[in-house]
Amino acid sequence: MISDNHHHAGGTHIHDVIGIVPQFILVLPFVLSLVIYLLAVINSNRRYRKWSVYRTAFWVVGVLCAIAAVAGPLAQRAHADFTAHMLVHLLLGMLAPLLMVLAAPMTLVLRTQNVTLARRLTQLLKSGPVRLLSDPIVASLLNVGGLWILYTTDLYAAMHENILLHMLIHIHVFLAGYLFTLSMIYIDPTPHRTSYVYRATVLILALAGHGILSKYIYANPPSGIPVSQAEEAGMLMYYGGDAIDIVIIFLLCYQWYRATRPKTPVTMSREYVKYL
Repeated sequence: MISDNHHHAGGTHIHDVIGIVPQFILVLPFVLSLVIYLLAVINSNRRYRKWSVYRTAFWVVGVLCAIAAVAGPLAQRAHADFTAHMLVHLLLGMLAPLLMVLAAPMTLVLRTQNVTLARRLTQLLKSGPVRLLSDPIVASLLNVGGLWILYTTDLYAAMHENILLHMLIHIHVFLAGYLFTLSMIYIDPTPHRTSYVYRATVLILALAGHGILSKYIYANPPSGIPVSQAEEAGMLMYYGGDAIDIVIIFLLCYQWYRATRPKTPVTMSREYVKYL
């Protein structure tokens, strides 16, 4: 019995050590993005106009949320606690993408690049693949559809047995969440703009799919997940997701209002001056 316990403890220790490598790989892109963003801010402040402090804060907090989700105590706990895993989902797939989209990184990059690089980047944004991925329906299928596959199949159990699969799923959760947010609210320059009616309709359907999934998890725990953890995780996914979604809804409605509100003579004169 003693030797068995010792072997189990040793196995756990080895698993934790191995876990450092995927955590480092997942954290590295976020750290690099933070450094690049801050350097771009410094460059913009020196050579161009002052960059918004609020947007910088959004990026920093968003990156920290993502890092907390993929490395550290919460990430370790998420391997054995489904509720903690769901908190990781909210941070990595919803809150961090929202904050980072609000930071307008593409606007900052275009501002600090020379004309040649800016034109190449603009051409990339106008390309067909970007148009496809940034379409609200495609982004919603990648985001919400991916979650349905993760939690209603054996994929969730498999990700805890395969380090590579574990990393790929976390990367997908973040990128899909970022694309989804980007497709709904336009903060950066967006060549492939869709109508507000189209985005609002897709958003309602996506939120419904997310809400139904949270209720499904509550009533039908993934394989190997205790009922109590599934109920807590389902509630966290439902109410936590709603809190973040309310911000997206507000921003979309606010942008819609500004785009369609009646123009006063002052507003019309200001727009006319732009063309002089």
